[in-house]
Amino acid sequence: MAVGEKRFKLIKSARLIDGSGGPPIERAAVLVEDGSIKAVGNQESVTAPEGAQVQEFSYEGKTVLPGLVDCHVHLIGIGDGRAGDELVTLPDEVLTLQAARNARAHLYSGVTTVRDCGAKNRTTFMLRQAVQMGITPGPRLILAGRPMAIVGGHLSYFGSTATGPDECRAGVRQLISEGADFIKITASGGSTRTSFPSRPSFDVIELTAIVDEAHKFGKHVAAHSTNSQAVLNVLEAGVDTVIHAVHKEPDGTRRYRPDVTDKIVEKGAFVNATLHEWRSHVWAFEQKRSERELTDDEQVRFDTARQDYEHQLEYFGRMWEAGVKMVCGSDSAWLDYRMGGFQHELDNHVEAGMSPMEAIVAATSDSARSCWADDSVGSIEPGKQADILVVDGDPLEDIKALFNVVDVFQGGDLVDRGNYV
Repeated sequence: MAVGEKRFKLIKSARLIDGSGGPPIERAAVLVEDGSIKAVGNQESVTAPEGAQVQEFSYEGKTVLPGLVDCHVHLIGIGDGRAGDELVTLPDEVLTLQAARNARAHLYSGVTTVRDCGAKNRTTFMLRQAVQMGITPGPRLILAGRPMAIVGGHLSYFGSTATGPDECRAGVRQLISEGADFIKITASGGSTRTSFPSRPSFDVIELTAIVDEAHKFGKHVAAHSTNSQAVLNVLEAGVDTVIHAVHKEPDGTRRYRPDVTDKIVEKGAFVNATLHEWRSHVWAFEQKRSERELTDDEQVRFDTARQDYEHQLEYFGRMWEAGVKMVCGSDSAWLDYRMGGFQHELDNHVEAGMSPMEAIVAATSDSARSCWADDSVGSIEPGKQADILVVDGDPLEDIKALFNVVDVFQGGDLVDRGNYV
């Protein structure tokens, strides 16, 4: 193809944050060729080849940064407070439509890649087919399909349970045959009513079988872990990302354990703490309280939600200071957390002790590493996909500027954020 026939775009802005953690580039420019980033630098140094046909975008006073990478979503969720036990009773067809709605909301808000950590049956695989066919817009989808659970365990109602190492290996093979990009394990109980959040679920031998089988096929593993022993178990098994990483004892009391944090650092695992998930529960009760008086049961749950959030915020900061690689994933649209608000997660990371730059790295390049997708997304550098977010303001001065979305590019194409078909 001749130079003049190639598709070039030149994106100029007041500043650029490339996702690596390095200093921003002032008066920046990004050259895009056929959907990939060709060059990055200041406006004087980055130009299109002579004679090329170029479409230029100029964003004076705006900031360009990588499209955000949400490493933990549940696309079939509604975010209206209902538990998964109720969500799963909806037909697969309805859940697939809801997943399409959520995917669009996240994309339009600046999230260009998501890792879905568990859905009912084949719903998210059907969504991916629809996105690939151009039926509905969506971010890049990294899918687990059904999460692996014990009988009666957290998310077991989504359709994939296993007992013993042989069934665990068979379950991994089945999911990969269906198109899973990674394996999600519920290594402890959770909001599922038949599960036990403060106790582990799978044994270490079962967890090791899952991880070994996934790694054998070049797939990574993320594990929901809401108590200290579950965290230690998944680390021993070799998981790549620990989700929630709650420090909790078998009797349900919260107690920060430095030995657990030290083990996370030693193993080099990522941690996705889902901070705003905890805060969203608090906000939901605050909204309810503004409308009417809370019942005694609601007040108890409200008090518990506030305590849980305060503990998670504190423990996040202590893990971060100890050297844990914290990545950014929302867990939306679970319970009260609707999709399209991933920026709340970055805001929470700053509240917990990160600088705005560190929070952006956690939600871009580090999150992409956690998803094993950093070869193509997560930073603005030559050779990667041109997934780009443009915001009004400077998020290094105020992380909330990330809510001021101006434009979103996916694979170099400007996303039509007014398209709700």
